[in-house]
Amino acid sequence: MDSLFPDEAPPGSRARAPLAERMRPRRFDEFVGQQDLLAPGKPLREAIERDLLQSIILWGPPGTGKTTLARIIADTTKARFISFSAVLAGIKEIRDVMAEAEGVRRTTGRRTIVFIDEIHRFNKAQQDAFLPRVEAGDIILIGATTENPSFEVNAALLSRSKVFVLHGLTVEEVASILRRAMTDTERGLGDEPVTIDEASLGAIALYSNGDARSALNLLELSLAAAPSVDGRRHVDIGRVEQTIQKRALLYDKSGEEHYNIISALHKSMRNSDPDASVYWLARMVEAGEDPLYIARRLVRFASEDIGNADPQALTVAIAAKEAVHFMGMPEGNTALAQAALYLATAPKSNAVYEAYSRAAEDAHRDVAQPVPLHLRNAPTKLMKDLAYGKGYKYAHNEADAIADMSCLPSALEGRKYYEPKERGFEKEIKRRLDGWDDIKKKRRS
Repeated sequence: MDSLFPDEAPPGSRARAPLAERMRPRRFDEFVGQQDLLAPGKPLREAIERDLLQSIILWGPPGTGKTTLARIIADTTKARFISFSAVLAGIKEIRDVMAEAEGVRRTTGRRTIVFIDEIHRFNKAQQDAFLPRVEAGDIILIGATTENPSFEVNAALLSRSKVFVLHGLTVEEVASILRRAMTDTERGLGDEPVTIDEASLGAIALYSNGDARSALNLLELSLAAAPSVDGRRHVDIGRVEQTIQKRALLYDKSGEEHYNIISALHKSMRNSDPDASVYWLARMVEAGEDPLYIARRLVRFASEDIGNADPQALTVAIAAKEAVHFMGMPEGNTALAQAALYLATAPKSNAVYEAYSRAAEDAHRDVAQPVPLHLRNAPTKLMKDLAYGKGYKYAHNEADAIADMSCLPSALEGRKYYEPKERGFEKEIKRRLDGWDDIKKKRRS
């Protein structure tokens, strides 16, 4: 069998490999997490163990077992196994391997499993090079990605593959991996003069954000930095905090997590949940999101989801944007928080958004309606002769400053776009509009 990872250290040098590499599971009974996919009897595990695997995409955050699962498949399958790194491989290497796979299938009937790590880094042409061989059955494709395959994998390739979603590990799952590393005498630290208390181990598990590789790396770094006392090194919570310093939050400013969290912020504010709103805001700010991007989203929310139910909301959002622009970060974080909390606790109405949507739909759907003559200016004699402005009623000269005059094109006469809600200040706006409608009806009668 071709090596899945040709650069892997030989068995004699395994002790020098990083702890995360040494502790990588070799069998399903060592694999932690993803039980909804890999528990005994689950379809994916059955397909792997019976060597009936078809092309798959493994999608999940770092350190959740995508590469480990590929290694287990490599050790289980009877097919040839070849690995690509999307960071290093070019189109020529891909085509050479595809041609070889076709030849092997034709002469021996044996298929080739091709594992592509970080498949989202392959461009369209590189991904297209796999497609004919997948369709012909010469290769089984296994792609691993941290990005949403819907956006990063070609539709044709995606339609011929089954996507399996791997989730971040729970704190307890990560803790169990750390405990195994501390007691394993063959590949872990069981024979070394090192100890760690349970609170410190739990802190590492918490700060790893569900990433087993990150947790093992942090454990190894903490132990290496711990002073030796009587020939033993001990890690306590203080040592872990010094090693961690500040956690790198799981966030990708150009990837799916960016859109997931801004969506969570928007929907939390819409549901009038200030606690969730400030949490998702903090997640973005602390991960280094562009504060002006966040401010723009707050401004949009103020008009889309609050509108005239609280006209002050837009003023607050604009002020937060100006404060962030004026002060920068981190000082601007409280201005963003103040705005998010104000928006979350303001009365909600999407009447402005709905009014614009209805008007825009009519603007696109209907023939462009001419402006009624009585609403046109007549700065020239010709325009006056053409009846521009004829019949216009100056509202300030009318009782209650309301003229019995339609301002819509005749084809849209009576159309209602803005329908204020019975919430916040829009309740007052609705009262005014209803009163003005009554005045107009009385004058017409």
